[in-house]
Amino acid sequence: MNTEQNHGDGAGIRTDRPVDPASRTPILTVERLKKYYPVKGGVITHKIGDVRAVDGVSFTVYQGETLGLVGESGCGKSTLGRQIVALERPTAGKILYRGVDLASMNRREMAGIRTELQMVFQDSYSSLNPRKHIYEILSEPMLYHGLATKDNLDAELKRLLDMVGLPAHSLGRYPHEFSGGQRQRIGIARALSLRPKLMVCDEPVSALDVSIQAQILNLLRDLQKELDLTCIFIGHGLGAVNYVSDRIAVMYLGKIVELADARELFADPIHPYSKALFRAVPIPDPRARETEIPVLQGEIASNTRPPSGCRFHPRCPYARQECSEIEPELKPAFAGSGHLVACPVLAGEENEKGGGPNYG
Repeated sequence: MNTEQNHGDGAGIRTDRPVDPASRTPILTVERLKKYYPVKGGVITHKIGDVRAVDGVSFTVYQGETLGLVGESGCGKSTLGRQIVALERPTAGKILYRGVDLASMNRREMAGIRTELQMVFQDSYSSLNPRKHIYEILSEPMLYHGLATKDNLDAELKRLLDMVGLPAHSLGRYPHEFSGGQRQRIGIARALSLRPKLMVCDEPVSALDVSIQAQILNLLRDLQKELDLTCIFIGHGLGAVNYVSDRIAVMYLGKIVELADARELFADPIHPYSKALFRAVPIPDPRARETEIPVLQGEIASNTRPPSGCRFHPRCPYARQECSEIEPELKPAFAGSGHLVACPVLAGEENEKGGGPNYG
């Protein structure tokens, strides 16, 4: 059975399992999450402002799905990922993992579920200790958390290497002796060594050659299906995110502006930023290109002093007066829809098509 279909940039879209949220179990719920970093200056150093990396983000991730996060550099994708796996403590908001708020837990309380939340980092070189053999990198976390013993350690290591497609003799080598793709496989093996339930992949293929990207993406899909993993996949490349994701959230200046099923979002984005982002993907056939797409004006605003109201309104070709005054909420595009959008102007047009209420 064919589980992929082409969409725009030639990437396959996941159709191998249902994407209806109503039939699935929530594993992670993020509520009004904020992460601010202080900005200091002055002759006598003091706080003069905040970088609002993540500013009021809410969403739900369901058991066994992959949620993609896309957006321009600096929109807060990676910062959001670090909050979810508790590498940093958020400024405000809740991160409910299986009903437990990670943001309010201390270090001792976190120790009980630390192994269930793992991250695969973008830079496969700096994320691995250059002074340790692969044997040490993979074995030490398992021994520390009691997930392996000295008696079964060798068998566990062999199982991990088999899962990620590396030979057994890799254990005696250092990270610098591997290619970028092989190092990323080691990073994935390290994350899997603790038997996680939720894995955040922070741009895991952006630094790799195109042919290697395909191998790593296929590996992640196979592992998720085999282990029933829940994933959050962060990326710049729309094709890669499209290929692995069930649903996709679009971020802009610390906020989610649209969230929908991957097929629906690629076929018919609603938010003006999503329209510009997805339709900027090159299409080989010139006759299939859209020529009447409004061109975005200006540059992305600073996240230390974000615009009032809708943060995209200074660049939006559809902006109205109220867009600079009222901050839009993420709401269904029409009644009963799982397609969420934070744009009263265009969501209203979609509501008229779908017969639902007008949020404008």
